[in-house]
Amino acid sequence: MTPNAHPTDHLPVYDSLVRERGDVVAETREVAEQAQHQAWQGLHGHVVAAGSDFAPQ
Repeated sequence: MTPNAHPTDHLPVYDSLVRERGDVVAETREVAEQAQHQAWQGLHGHVVAAGSDFAPQ
């Protein structure tokens, strides 16, 4: 995938990998956004949710 590629571009190899293995890119993006949100909360004095992977043990 090139930096200028549109999400609507047809990528048959990627499509078949997504069918076989799941959309790792989308899942990674979602986890990164959650981590960024939780980091922001922590840096601004908010308590991170107890069910979170980032909560203190």
